Amino acid sequence: MDRDEAKTILARAFAGYRKRSYDELLCLLEAPETKEVKAPSGNIYQLEFQAVWDDRYKKNLRIIGGIDDGGFRAFVPLTRDFILTPDGTFVGEEET
Repeated sequence: MDRDEAKTILARAFAGYRKRSYDELLCLLEAPETKEVKAPSGNIYQLEFQAVWDDRYKKNLRIIGGIDDGGFRAFVPLTRDFILTPDGTFVGEEET
């Protein structure tokens, strides 16, 4: 797997999830989203996005995105995540 290529693809896809509302992301708790992407290099990658409760009491969602090429990386995918509160605030991030 081309690590730099995979990181770029994941970052682009991940940006779309960061734009979704809290209510739109709640569905990922029950039904993770997966898709395959063909990179300019010809490599095929699988992306998966899911949600888990980061803090069930506060109802904070952790959104996790992962990418792999179907090889060994399927067992240890590259991942990114963020935490979103019900009011749409990202936890642990500073505004710039």
